[in-house]
Amino acid sequence: MDKIIQFGVFLFLTLLVAFLTWRKCAQSPSRGESSKDYFLANGGLSWVFIAGSITLTNLSTDQLVGMNGNQMALLALWELSAVVGLFILAKVFVPIYYKYKCTTTTELLEKRYNNHHIRATVGTLFLLGNVFIYLPAMLYSGSLFMQSMFQVELGIMPLSIMFALVGAAYSIFGGLRAVAVSDTYSGIGLLAMGMLVVFLSLKAIGFDFSGIPAERLTLIGDDNSPIPWHTLLTGMLFIQIFYWSTNQTITQRAMAAPTIKEAQRGVLTAAVIRLCIVPAMVVIPGIAAYKLYGQLGDATYGHLVGELMPHWMSGAFAAVMAAAVLTSFNSVLNSSAALYVCDIHEKYFNSTPDIKKLSTTVSLTFVAIALVLVPVYSGAESIINLLQQLNGLLSMPILSAFITGLIFRGVDARSVILSVVFGTLLYAFFTFGWAPFHYIHMMFITLLSCVAFALFVNRFVFKKSAQFVLKKGAGDIATA
Repeated sequence: MDKIIQFGVFLFLTLLVAFLTWRKCAQSPSRGESSKDYFLANGGLSWVFIAGSITLTNLSTDQLVGMNGNQMALLALWELSAVVGLFILAKVFVPIYYKYKCTTTTELLEKRYNNHHIRATVGTLFLLGNVFIYLPAMLYSGSLFMQSMFQVELGIMPLSIMFALVGAAYSIFGGLRAVAVSDTYSGIGLLAMGMLVVFLSLKAIGFDFSGIPAERLTLIGDDNSPIPWHTLLTGMLFIQIFYWSTNQTITQRAMAAPTIKEAQRGVLTAAVIRLCIVPAMVVIPGIAAYKLYGQLGDATYGHLVGELMPHWMSGAFAAVMAAAVLTSFNSVLNSSAALYVCDIHEKYFNSTPDIKKLSTTVSLTFVAIALVLVPVYSGAESIINLLQQLNGLLSMPILSAFITGLIFRGVDARSVILSVVFGTLLYAFFTFGWAPFHYIHMMFITLLSCVAFALFVNRFVFKKSAQFVLKKGAGDIATA
């Protein structure tokens, strides 16, 4: 009977979100016939749905499972520094994207450099990261959580297939509008349940952190910790700028508002949520679990919830966690389709494709690739640390293209394309060959090296002189 109640609650809440999403989307007269409608909801997202979608797109099982799996407070620094990244998105990048009427973040590069090849190059790198890193990691972490919490007999792959198919359905049939709406409705439940887990975990240890090693409670990491304190002064800020301000999956929501003010309001609301709620959700349960059970790794969150959550509520928690996986997965999938369609297909193959048909085809292809790669992530010691390290292969080279294009004029696009390739190879060498410093420091070094390389090649190979145009405000940059 308990299993029937669990499944009944799970099914009811899952179908309720789907119904509310369908009802909200059905009120729109748009049919997804253009890139702007399908990928930017025809500029019709209100600040509520922008904030909700940004929050839940980032907050998924790879965050809850991975960060709590480290079982230390230090990982909260990722979320606290993210507030800075969101503020920069709202105040600096949003006005620029709206100035240039961008559908994808990479369209900004095309217009700044007056070259569509740089757009396609960076769009391809984003696609590689989404398809080979983020999508399979989301499927794996979500399936691992369900497996460890409910002790289901299904393996990781069958669970991953189910998540992939349902998540793809939202992205394919509803476009960004359905993704953002479902994110917001699901996010309300996830934040509520997440804070309930925080309370239950604190109650389980009697609100007493005594006996827990000091290194698991500090926010000042030493040289051997996952986030040494000095990395906050170098690469951490630029990691956040890349993720929140140039990453298509996030900024696509901010570019889908009717006005700049509406977009900024949504982004800043997401920043407040990130500051006040999320840090506790991603570290306190893991720390409490360390005191209760010892070191459990990435199985920590699922095990803790399975032990502490009232049995009658487990179906509801399963529903919101499944929603977290689905919404993050469908968000990345939708942005990946946008990158391929707008940055590559329309530029090189067909300028007026059937958006829905093409998006469906490429989305299903990306899903198949992600599923094949799920087993690769099962051997990771820490899923969140692995993701952050692999992210450096793409993030800093890509960010260097944006920085060079925004603060310099007269840079040949070919020099930037070469610098992006150079940066990817350089960071791969740092990761798999020689790493004299922490990987976050190496990301910062990679960024500086990419910008310097682009300017050097521009001057001595293409015989062009770059002009520094950075001024006080985003509006000045946009018109430079």
